[in-house]
Amino acid sequence: MDAAEKHEGFTAEEREAMKDRAKEVKSARRAKGGAKADTEPEVLAKIAEMDDADRVLAEKIHEIVRAAAPGLRPKLWYGMPAYARDGKIVCHFQCAGKFKSKYATLGFSDQAALDDGTMWPTAFALTKLSADDEKRIRELVRRAAG
Repeated sequence: MDAAEKHEGFTAEEREAMKDRAKEVKSARRAKGGAKADTEPEVLAKIAEMDDADRVLAEKIHEIVRAAAPGLRPKLWYGMPAYARDGKIVCHFQCAGKFKSKYATLGFSDQAALDDGTMWPTAFALTKLSADDEKRIRELVRRAAG
């Protein structure tokens, strides 16, 4: 067994995501003090790098979030598209390809105004989006954005 096979910590994909996050934090620190940078081009570039199935989903999610909650600011979070209010992530997309997952996910943070009783979902598996799915996501994003 070589060292990589013995390693029981983070996967290569997880380490890559942490490196992405470190770059994002450094970039945000450099931007402080000046006007808030438009990070949407970075998000769109990251979406364009995704494989076909993930890219189609990410483009649609981006379109839905921008229309349903124009006050949320697109930014990268662990190298994935995310949408923030006052600098705090409200929702994010995670492609299947990055972590070799069965499906992509749309997740909501504790900043999302989705509380419903004592238990509610905070992430949704995505394989394709029907018109009904798009409508449901639009409603969730509107609620989440407050």
